[in-house]
Amino acid sequence: DWVWVNGLHRGELLADPARPCVTLPGRDDVTIRDLRDPALGAARRVDIALQGPKSRDILLSLHGDDATKARIKALPWAGVTRATLGGYDLVVARTGYTGERIAFELFIDPDQAPALFKDLVESGATPIGLAARDSLRTEAGLPLYGHELAGGLNLTPADAGFGGYVKTWKPFFVGKAAFLARELKRDAVVTRFRLDSKGVRAPHPGDPLVDARGRVVGTVTSCSIDSEGYQLGQAYIKLTHADEGTPLFVFQGAASTTLKKPLGELAIGDKTLVPNAVTVLSRFPTRRK
Repeated sequence: DWVWVNGLHRGELLADPARPCVTLPGRDDVTIRDLRDPALGAARRVDIALQGPKSRDILLSLHGDDATKARIKALPWAGVTRATLGGYDLVVARTGYTGERIAFELFIDPDQAPALFKDLVESGATPIGLAARDSLRTEAGLPLYGHELAGGLNLTPADAGFGGYVKTWKPFFVGKAAFLARELKRDAVVTRFRLDSKGVRAPHPGDPLVDARGRVVGTVTSCSIDSEGYQLGQAYIKLTHADEGTPLFVFQGAASTTLKKPLGELAIGDKTLVPNAVTVLSRFPTRRK
């Protein structure tokens, strides 16, 4: 990304070889900085995600002036503001990848990040790791690169259920021709599914989804435990079977399982792979009130 953006900025790369006239506008007015570069000193930034219904209360529990706190309270979704809270110079964005609408990402000097993290925990935040974030974004129907975007299936935003974010009415963007060509023949979409029973083995990316006749109609892209204790995942499923409520079956662990015998040679006492019932869910969950 860094090489690509700087190459366009300097005019050394073409945005699209088929349209050499397309150049980056306003190059003289743009400064590109790598916010990981130690040479930037206090301008460097790392991201701490503060997510969930109580995130705003926890953030505002840090000391700061009333005008700053009022500005944060008024932030719309995806809004960004500069703020000093708890003595920290922050860029505060009302964003996140957990499906929560009350959610923030705090961009801070990496040297100050440990102290801010400690203050947030002492104010009531619970530290979690990436796997917990992944379970939340999976349940929320959000795609992840390498799973529901790009990856082995080479999925596009439309494949992932986010085709509306690609503005095909624009005269040009990088990849427009390839995107439209794929859309003309696309016959599947990523949607969510949930196993019908608790306490069963979790499906993994690559595990096949089949219909009642045993025909493979989809493949798992992500899976985790949802807030009710069920295995809930996302899968790339044929459009003919992607409607909410469609019953399917998943072969958990198929990608790593080798059958020792053909089915016709199985005898009493042998083991084989048995699918579990799943139900296709809506693309996105019903928003909690």
